[in-house]
Amino acid sequence: MYVAVKGGERAIANAHAWLAEERRGDTDVAQLSLAQIREQLSLAVNRVMAEGSLYDPELAALAIKQARGDLIEAIFLIRAYRTTLPRFGYSRPVETSEMTCDRRISATFKDAPGGQVLGPTFDYTHRLLDFKLAADGEVPEAPVAEPREQATPHITAFLQGEDIIEREPISDAVPGDLTREPMGFPAGRAVRLQSLTRGDEGFILGMAYSTQRGYARNHAFVGELRIGTVPVEMEIPELGFAIEVAEVELTECETVNQFKGSKKVPPQFTRGYGLVFGQSERKSIAMALVDRALRWEELGEENLGAPAQDEEFVLSHSDNIQATGFLEHIKLPHYVDFQSELELVRKLRREAAELAETLASRETAE
Repeated sequence: MYVAVKGGERAIANAHAWLAEERRGDTDVAQLSLAQIREQLSLAVNRVMAEGSLYDPELAALAIKQARGDLIEAIFLIRAYRTTLPRFGYSRPVETSEMTCDRRISATFKDAPGGQVLGPTFDYTHRLLDFKLAADGEVPEAPVAEPREQATPHITAFLQGEDIIEREPISDAVPGDLTREPMGFPAGRAVRLQSLTRGDEGFILGMAYSTQRGYARNHAFVGELRIGTVPVEMEIPELGFAIEVAEVELTECETVNQFKGSKKVPPQFTRGYGLVFGQSERKSIAMALVDRALRWEELGEENLGAPAQDEEFVLSHSDNIQATGFLEHIKLPHYVDFQSELELVRKLRREAAELAETLASRETAE
């Protein structure tokens, strides 16, 4: 912490008090409860959980309230809190094929096996302000959906049955853990996906959009987008078997991409993949597009020099907490650095003026 002037500690304490007052706002207005944030700002809560790498809606709601709605600050709070938690084991990989879907669509097949489920989506709204919400009007109840307890098969599994889409390699190797080990380059796909799911939604979206505009020659179809809940199981050594310890909501996207093949691989479709906490379909689709763009080397494709194909560029700049820290540190006191630069500029100007004066004298003499 910078305390570069006398009285700095007192000024900082006063700034904190003022921040708390601003955060509360007009005391005649009822204070937001965590339940209200959790239930009515659920997409913001989902983003904080995803980019904060901690699935806890209550804590995410608290972070949003504390951060006055600044989601990056809220993500920072969650990341910081996460570092204080003990880790006592790892869960089993979740089986998204067993997801209980609230939403499941495919842009590749109209009559998708398992059916199309629109679910809660903005896709078909008119994007008009609803002034009933300003008047605290109650919204009509949605029709009761039929329970969908059965497993919903993945679309790509049917394409795989025809052997026209790449098969995902099966490996027993333990994937790296980005939260415990620093990222190195080149990074494996597992680490890349971890980085993308924690990455800033706006940055990932911009990278994905660039691939659609031709910066990577990467034409994608949304093979499947699904949102729903999956059980989380954990092996308990004392019991000798796994038990369900939680249930989490996830958004999963698989893209189907064109691939002309190579000398060793016939023409086929390839995949991009995105998986994010909560309902976050824009992020998961963007993540899948960027994932596919980053796979150019393993698929034997040409590197077109597109930003989304540059692994180090994408992964080194996608984390909004790192970016915020480096960006915002320049507003903190840099008095010594600036004084040295100021003195250097003054010295250079004096030398330039002296040189100009000397040259002018020579010309006069001549």
